[in-house]
Formats: sequence, structure tokens, C-alpha cells
Amino acid sequence: MNWRRLCCCIYQEKEDGNKENNKSRDYPWEIYTLKEILHATNNFHNDNKIGEGGFGSVYWGRTTNMVLQIAVKRLKAMSAKAEMEFAVEVEILGRVRHKNLLGLRGFYASGDERLIVYDYMPNHCLITHLHGQLAADCLLDWPRRMSIAIGAAEGLAYLHHEANPHIIHRDIKASNVLLDANFQAKVADFGFAKLIPDGVTHMTTRVKGTLGYLAPEYAMWGKVSESCDVYSFGILLLEIISAKKPLEKLPGGVKRDIVQWITPYVQKGAFDHIADPRLKGKFD
Repeated sequence: MNWRRLCCCIYQEKEDGNKENNKSRDYPWEIYTLKEILHATNNFHNDNKIGEGGFGSVYWGRTTNMVLQIAVKRLKAMSAKAEMEFAVEVEILGRVRHKNLLGLRGFYASGDERLIVYDYMPNHCLITHLHGQLAADCLLDWPRRMSIAIGAAEGLAYLHHEANPHIIHRDIKASNVLLDANFQAKVADFGFAKLIPDGVTHMTTRVKGTLGYLAPEYAMWGKVSESCDVYSFGILLLEIISAKKPLEKLPGGVKRDIVQWITPYVQKGAFDHIADPRLKGKFD
């Protein structure tokens, strides 16, 4: 990643407020000023906060013309690591266009502020429906779960086979699958992603991602390839079917992963014990 090259594409608000010359450039995203984003999010008001993580916070907002709802990721205080993740995500989001990938709407970078703007996803992320605040509402019947799984798989297949260069996501998990108004899956969060040059089948790198979803060869030796994403997707698929977390803490502090839990039932053909009880047997 050449951060200087990326900076050449970032519009930074000028003191004279002149934005028209920048808007005339052929960017694949919207050019936002800090003033516009502050207005959209009500100055990053706490009531607008819709998510928070190690990277920072996500805020709901509405554009000046009140037409579009947006989500704004505001990164925490800058470090070399955060700067790199911001640069990677912006570059990759600027490259990809697919119905099952969360696209970049715009961004802002100046001083200590690093802001990424996306389309707002009104049905939030998959994890809220499986384990979070929307789980009790049981909005995910079997056809909807399968549609989400297929959508996420198609987004992943695009990254692996159609994007140029190919992209390995490295953090496929339920919280990184967002759901639009029609519950269409959008794979999101490309801060850990790797661009894979033509002819390269795998790379060795520092391990990134989330425990419970990591492929064994990646977790142990840092060998990253498309297979790592496929393994993570397999864990996600088990999670969608069962609503079990990838890692569960048992009495006595022992941790059990979802593969250990599910294997005996698969061997016995006891699929009724695997499916999420909230489905009430309505699956095929």
C-alpha cells in the first residue's frame, strides 16, 4: 500500500471552502467535507452511535439533502496500525463493486480524523439477529438464512476470483455481514484484507482475524490463502444454521468451538439437534 498515492485521491477540505474543482474529478466515490459529515451525524452525537469496536465507532447519519441514510466509521486516535487499516479498507472498497459487498460511499482524511462513509444498512449485521438485541424477534427464517449465506458466498467468490488483483478478506464473521432493507447480505470491513498478486497462491503474514473463525494453518503458521476465507465461511455457515457462537465458554472455563460441538450430531445424523430451536423444525 502506497499511502501517499492514496492521499492524492483524498479530498481534504480547504480553508476557502472551495470544493467544486475537486468534485469535477472522476472519483468512484462521493467527496465529503468534515462539515458535511458533522452535520449528517449531528456532530457525532451519542444518540447517533450504532456500533463500537476496537477500530472506533460507527454513527448513523443523513445527507444534507435528507435523501440518503449513511453510516460513518470514525477511527480512534491514529496509530501506524490504524492508519494502515484505514488505507487498506479505502483502497479495497474503492476497487470492488458487487451487490454482496458493502461499497464505499466516501471518506475524509485530514489531521487526526479518519472517516469512512458507507450506505446505512437498516437491518444491521447478522450477529445482532443470531446472538444480539434482535435475536428474540426471530426475523431469520430458514429461506432468509439461506439467502444470506448464498449472498455472502457470492461476495466472497467475487473477491477471490473476479477482483483484480484477487482479495483475501481475512475476517469473515457474523458481525462483518451486514443486512440491507431486504436482508440482502453485504460483506463488510476490509481493514485486514490482503491483495494477492497474479500467480501467488498463498502468503505468510501476521495473523489477523477473530478467534473461532481462523483456519488452523493460518492461526498456527500465518499462511494466508483463499482457503482461509473459505474455512471462516464454513464456520459462519454453521453459526447461521445453529445460532451457536463459534467459541463457547463451558463451566470451568473450558472453551469449545462450534466444530467440536456439531461433529457428534453430524456423525449420528441428528440434524434436528443442530438447527436453531427458533426455527421450530422448519428447515430443509
